[in-house]
Amino acid sequence: MTILETQQVRKQYQMGEVTVDALVGVDFTVEEGEFVAIMGPSGSGKSTLLHLLGGLDGPTDGEVTLAGQRLSKLSDRQVTLIRRRNVGFIFQFFNLLPTLTAEENVALPLLIDGQSIKKHQEKIDRLLEMVGLSDRRHHKPDQLSGGEQQRVAIARAFVTDPAIVLADEPTGNLDSKTGDEILRLLRRSCDELGQTIVMVTHDAKAASFADRVVFLMDGRIVDHLKMTGDQAEDIRQIQRHLRALEV
Repeated sequence: MTILETQQVRKQYQMGEVTVDALVGVDFTVEEGEFVAIMGPSGSGKSTLLHLLGGLDGPTDGEVTLAGQRLSKLSDRQVTLIRRRNVGFIFQFFNLLPTLTAEENVALPLLIDGQSIKKHQEKIDRLLEMVGLSDRRHHKPDQLSGGEQQRVAIARAFVTDPAIVLADEPTGNLDSKTGDEILRLLRRSCDELGQTIVMVTHDAKAASFADRVVFLMDGRIVDHLKMTGDQAEDIRQIQRHLRALEV
């Protein structure tokens, strides 16, 4: 089942008198339970595409269909509701509220949606256990390590049972060991929970945890690469594709 689709998506920005094409005719699909990595040089359009996929911004032209809903046909309020209930976000810098505990940060999307925390307490407990933070639930962000904060952010992204989770450089602010732990957690969420993930990354090792890698260049998708499960070989293949884009 297709969870996310773009059809001939174009995004332009006006920089003074100059029109910049950030995305040009992008066709992209993500299937349920799939883990997709998006890679490309700086300025290739990776973050722009992620923002359009999550309904954080609208395309200049073309269509984004999320969980069966064509976003161009919806009002701003309807897009907000679709995004709130169908998309989980994981950011490089965690974006936790400093005055809330780990448990409260996980529950925040439910509160924003006007839902009862008591009704979802079992789910919150299960997610905290999944990310290994049951015993840290009452700690605030400044009492947690960077890896622990990102684990809270992952649990928060999953708490609404979203159709898709969008991750923007989720290991970019972590050391390599902690980053690997986060990537294994994301991989496990796909394998065991059937979660769908699209991740922007510049790191070949991070991308190797995905099912396939999509390469962007100058706002266009220029290549795809399916992972084999042999991580060392997959990393080499990704690096070769990235070098080809730099030529």
